[in-house]
Amino acid sequence: MPTKVQQPLKAYIPPPPTKEDLDFADLSVIDLSKASTPEGRSELALQIHKALRDVGFFYAINHGYTSAQTARVFDIASATFDLVSDEEKRDYTGKDTSVYRGYKPRKAWIIDPGVRDEIENYAVHRNVTAQDHPAILRPFLPELAAFTRHNHDNVLQSVLRLLSLSLELPEDTLTKLHDFEAAVSFIKYHPRGECDAPEGNNVWLKGHTDIGTVTILYSQPIGGLQILSKDNKWRWIKHIDDALVINIGDGIEYLSGGYYPATRHRVIQPPVDQRNIPRLGVFYFAMANDSVKLSPLDHSPLLQKEGIKKYFDANMVPTMEEWRRERTSRYGRSELKPSATEERVEEERIRGTVIKHFN
Repeated sequence: MPTKVQQPLKAYIPPPPTKEDLDFADLSVIDLSKASTPEGRSELALQIHKALRDVGFFYAINHGYTSAQTARVFDIASATFDLVSDEEKRDYTGKDTSVYRGYKPRKAWIIDPGVRDEIENYAVHRNVTAQDHPAILRPFLPELAAFTRHNHDNVLQSVLRLLSLSLELPEDTLTKLHDFEAAVSFIKYHPRGECDAPEGNNVWLKGHTDIGTVTILYSQPIGGLQILSKDNKWRWIKHIDDALVINIGDGIEYLSGGYYPATRHRVIQPPVDQRNIPRLGVFYFAMANDSVKLSPLDHSPLLQKEGIKKYFDANMVPTMEEWRRERTSRYGRSELKPSATEERVEEERIRGTVIKHFN
């Protein structure tokens, strides 16, 4: 059988990890290879329970993607930004602000008064042929399709089974709610120029929670990602070769009745020895099925025992699609108001529940 020949592509060469002495968060390392047996899943469910209750992030290793495959995806991600002209990018910029599809250009979001973002996104629908792509990407669509499928089948489904077990539910509870509603995003954080607001130079993406259920980030060496710890301190996320950095979003918080709070995180200027280097990210943002109501899984024995928080009035509970569209259309565009109870926190209200933005 002939070997499949990959299309040639310029290699993305990442810089070395920072040597700065930073305050790194202490994250659990979950070995997904153990998820192949019931005994292994029981062990990992306990680890994930502790990780999400104590910190909110964890690393996943042995997830089935090789170093070479990971490097190849970063090559494709880099080409998406560096080998496409500004004119062609405009042709593939998403027109509907309630849907992530195609390019999001720099300066579309407000970071601070008078300060706009320097972040480029390129979002790919789970069905990669459901949208048009710039010419440079078209030869690589089969690889992107395989990448999305790997993340869904081999990573997300494993994590969802472990989450279900950790809530004392049948392990297919959450997998049944996730058919294939997700998007791959390539994100390039460009170094900020000088601006009038000093904080705007330092904070590249305000502290926030993710919209969906589970976020899968392919670890890369340029620092900047931070988590807001329980002691209210921002701590850096350390790079681990070939690891995934996984966190949960609004969807899991609402489905778990607040038992697993969505992870609060931000992106700031990289450490001094990586300053002025663009930061390239490869993400898989998972969502529950569009029709899933974001109300608590109140048949969970654990939640019945620990208590269940309801975020919405009965007649205002959004579906995943409604929540995704509302938050996506508002992000970086809506007017935020200072919190009356927390310093350096801004708020907005969606469907009667408060969404916080941390700075």
